[in-house]
Amino acid sequence: MNYSRFITAVSAARKASPIRLLTELMQRSPPSLISLAGGAPNPNTFPFKAASIIVEDGTTVEIGEESMKRALQYSGTAGIPELLLWLKDLQKSLHNPPTTDRRPEEGQMEICVTTGSQQGLCKVFEMLINPGDTVLLDAPSYPGTLAALRPLGCNIISVPSDQHGIIPKGLKEILSRWSPEGTRKLNSNLPKFLYTIPNGSNPTGTSLTADRKKEIYQLARQYDFLIIEDDPYYFLQFSKPWAPTFLSMDVDGRVLRTDSFSKILSSGLRIGFLTGPKPLVDRVILHIQVSTMHASTFTQLMIYQLLQQWGQKGFFDHVDRVVEFYRTQRDVMLTAADKWLKGLANWHSPAAGMFLWIKIKGISDTQHLIMEKALEKEGFQRLAELIKEAI
Repeated sequence: MNYSRFITAVSAARKASPIRLLTELMQRSPPSLISLAGGAPNPNTFPFKAASIIVEDGTTVEIGEESMKRALQYSGTAGIPELLLWLKDLQKSLHNPPTTDRRPEEGQMEICVTTGSQQGLCKVFEMLINPGDTVLLDAPSYPGTLAALRPLGCNIISVPSDQHGIIPKGLKEILSRWSPEGTRKLNSNLPKFLYTIPNGSNPTGTSLTADRKKEIYQLARQYDFLIIEDDPYYFLQFSKPWAPTFLSMDVDGRVLRTDSFSKILSSGLRIGFLTGPKPLVDRVILHIQVSTMHASTFTQLMIYQLLQQWGQKGFFDHVDRVVEFYRTQRDVMLTAADKWLKGLANWHSPAAGMFLWIKIKGISDTQHLIMEKALEKEGFQRLAELIKEAI
């Protein structure tokens, strides 16, 4: 993969911050070494001395005085080393990316911790998009993604989808505007990437099948575009085995994947992680260096200590409990929809996530119905009454 053709001039011009490099160096230095270069505040002046956090199983996460000094201090941009190692082991066990053991310049798998997966996505978009570039999105797509993309001046092409996600035939028809045999230089404005939420998509609740992912990945190879796999609901799949990911199929190093702890540990802690080819993830890290510097050291350390106590088995046991909660919520929602909206609307049972997409028959735009009338009363019964009045 020649990654330079995807990277914008602004991203290519980024250089490592000397002060950030010093911070990275201090992380690997013995505690007795005192740095006089980085400008880090003395932790003895911090008013927070220790913390004890109670976990749902009755155990506690203890952050003693020495750990607290570290938790409240600057840390490396990519993430604290022990959390990064835990996440790399997790990604290898879940996805076994074909690029894991490649050389760095060939697109070896790399990970960085982000302030929620949203930060990772925004940094990826700004790394890849020049004004006028073409990008592909499944439609309808996550409003937050659209809000991040539109100011960048890119040409957004919506790819048709159904209850099983992106329709490969529809994607192929869109791509037929370009020649798959030609180079990117000859194919003016060839799409740079496809963005998709493959499991429990927000807002449609759709999930891509394994066969469709394989077809889409082959199209990505044929037409030489990247895949941004935004998968915050991966751990909220209602059936096992979990669906194979684009990352697990990535023989080229053309997949950038965002994961999040927001839906399974806490949304307010704002911890996500970006996985992808090292030449691209390194560009994102350089951008984070000069913006937020790094995700919260305190929340990284707190999450790591919890994951270390649990181990992978304990983590997956917790995930199973979260999945069972949302499965129950989904089933209640489906029962209510079947009782009150049958014959008035169409929907499909989501295989993952937190969303049920309802299409009202005979009404093309439901904004007035939902945002004004339905707010006056609660529940599906009142919604059903309003729909009957509208049609």
